[in-house]
Amino acid sequence: MTSPSPELLLVLLEVSRSGKFTTAGEGLGLNHTTVARKISALEKALGGRVLARAAGGWELTPLGERAVGVAVQIAEAMGRLGQGEEDPVTGSVRMTATDGFSAYIASPAVAALRAEHPGLTVELITVTRRAMQQRSGVDIEVVVGEPQVHRAQAIRLGDYTLGMYASRDYLARHGRPQTPSEVARHGLVYFVDSMLQVDDLDAPRRLAPEMRDGLTSTNVFVHVEATRAGAGVGFLPCFMADRHEDLVRILPDYFSERLPYWMVLRADSYRQPTVAAVAEALQAQMEIARPMLLGSAPSGRAAGSAST
Repeated sequence: MTSPSPELLLVLLEVSRSGKFTTAGEGLGLNHTTVARKISALEKALGGRVLARAAGGWELTPLGERAVGVAVQIAEAMGRLGQGEEDPVTGSVRMTATDGFSAYIASPAVAALRAEHPGLTVELITVTRRAMQQRSGVDIEVVVGEPQVHRAQAIRLGDYTLGMYASRDYLARHGRPQTPSEVARHGLVYFVDSMLQVDDLDAPRRLAPEMRDGLTSTNVFVHVEATRAGAGVGFLPCFMADRHEDLVRILPDYFSERLPYWMVLRADSYRQPTVAAVAEALQAQMEIARPMLLGSAPSGRAAGSAST
């Protein structure tokens, strides 16, 4: 084993962030073949494999994770040198999260953090799925429900509540349901059942199994707007629905589902100051937003208290 050059380590760092040689090459100004050659040279210098094939790309091996830890230190040192300052929260963090979390938790958290650390860049990818077992190219994942992961750190961020909502106009036309069986006669606005990957989000099918689909979508913002437009009765996150005065919560004592957000980080990610700063900012924003997440509207409008 010989000491690898910093250049080779930085190539590995770029591959670890994207999981692909082609994407890493685009960021480095290199072609795919050159990236592959540099990774081979790094493996020769270290005496072992730093990458292993995984679904959709490349995953770091244990040796690769140790090498990336060194590469992060090199990248941060170079960033400080280029900026002439000692801010350790500099560089890029890639994360995935659900649509609602991304908009109302991650966005304000990152905005506040960037005000203090302008050298920070966050790539936020919206997706609703289980935590990945191979997470090359992603520093932080935020998922619904407790994740079952290996070689990763899972942190419970806090809970949020979902409930049944309908628009005032819709209820004026169709009447306000007074019982769960009456709700079941309305069309459901929710996720596409055949495409739903998160078991914890199956509450409407459990609470109102006879309810037929009205309009379904993979995007929760579509759920909210479709419910406001009168496409049916929506099972919505309270922290999103309670922002709209034209939505009324229906039977909150029965249709109420409390679910947890979990944050998952790669084993090597939390040691990086930039990733740690983003993770801590998300945790702090969750504390600030707790009443909103659990169903207390910012305006003070109590869930379920609005009349038709």
